[in-house]
Amino acid sequence: MPVNGIAELTAQVKAVSGIYAARFGIDRDADWYLLKLAEEVGELVGAALAASGRSRPSMPADQLDAAVQDELADVMAHTLLLADHLAVDLDQAVARKWLAYLPSEPVD
Repeated sequence: MPVNGIAELTAQVKAVSGIYAARFGIDRDADWYLLKLAEEVGELVGAALAASGRSRPSMPADQLDAAVQDELADVMAHTLLLADHLAVDLDQAVARKWLAYLPSEPVD
C-alpha cells in the first residue's frame, strides 16, 4: 500500500498499533512508546549480528536478510509512533537537523 509522506505513513502505523493494543489489552502510554522502540532496536541489533555471522543465528540463513528488513521496519514504525505521541513533526525535525547540511548549489 503506497503512502504519500511521513504523515500518511504515521496515520497508517497508528491504525495498526491501535489494533495491536486493543487485541492485547495494551495501554500505550509515554513509557510504552519509548520502551517498545528500544525493544525493536534490540531486535534489529540481534538480527543484524546474526545476518553478519557475528552471533548464533536464530533462524535459517536464507531468512536472515528478511529479518533485518523486518526489524528495520519495526524500528521505523515505532519511531513514527513515538514522534506522534510526543507531537514531534518529523518532516520539520529532519529538515532542521539533517537537511540543513545540504549544499544550496548542486554538487557535481
